[in-house]
Amino acid sequence: MINIGLVGLGGMGTVHKSNYEHIEGVKVKACVGATHKDREKAKEWQIPIYSSIGEMAENVEIDVVDVTTPTFLHKSHVMEALDADKNVICEKPLALNASDGKAMFDKAEAKGLNIYVGQVLRFFPEYKALAQVVKSGEYGKALDGYFVRLSARPRWNQGGWMFEKEKSGLLPFDLHIHDLDFIVSLFGVPKEFSYTADGNDDKNFKEHYRFTYKFPDLSVCAEAAWFNAEYPWTAEYRVYFENAVMESKGGVVTAYEFDKEPRVFDTEEKIKIPTGINVPPTGVYLDELSHFMDCIRENRKSDIVTKEQVLTVLELLEEIGK
Repeated sequence: MINIGLVGLGGMGTVHKSNYEHIEGVKVKACVGATHKDREKAKEWQIPIYSSIGEMAENVEIDVVDVTTPTFLHKSHVMEALDADKNVICEKPLALNASDGKAMFDKAEAKGLNIYVGQVLRFFPEYKALAQVVKSGEYGKALDGYFVRLSARPRWNQGGWMFEKEKSGLLPFDLHIHDLDFIVSLFGVPKEFSYTADGNDDKNFKEHYRFTYKFPDLSVCAEAAWFNAEYPWTAEYRVYFENAVMESKGGVVTAYEFDKEPRVFDTEEKIKIPTGINVPPTGVYLDELSHFMDCIRENRKSDIVTKEQVLTVLELLEEIGK
């Protein structure tokens, strides 16, 4: 049995808890929280709640600490979990700068522990289909890519911490990180990049970004926005290969070639678990957490979300955020 200690009982903590219930041999045994709402949630889940990770680790047999707290708390919570000699799962972004991320990984390695970072886009079937096509080379080399992630400003955010740069890293670290992480996983480290950013003058953050990442023989553009409008959630891509165009649009992944019928990829999820947040029922968190549980059972690092890629993305976002 893998016993989980959950730190953070908000939206993502609830997502993780509900998905662990579908993984055999895994159980959330305790949690850490500080508010009345946290205590009510722990009572509903019928698990003990503690004020700190150290206190939880002293009182309950825990194998893994799962951190789903706001971004600015990640470093302190991850470090406290490592001090308690526990492996760690941490929601993205791991940190708001590469040096903090490196410090966490260095401490984990010194203790013979592992950190698993929740870059969940890697587990979406639409993106797994693209990764497989890039890896196989079946349509030739990728020549151009375009990734879009657009939404209304997240007014649901409690306490407004997402709109404070020192707490969330703003739109690049919270939203664009998904596509940038995936781009780096496909194509490696860009040799150069540029971007533009725009927004309303009355906001202390930029609401819309366009990015261009240059690789040898390949350009990748991306767009990310928290629009000051009720714009529908949009997450799509289009990649031009030597012999085909592959796109994800409206949840459908299609490849187009000359003299052939369009190829529609099977991206239907076999299991869909309600999230309780602004994400439709899905199996991607189950796939992600199941992968992390397999890694923990085998005492190995993730070969899907690697330390090197996590730190590369933090370094790039840090440059963008200057």
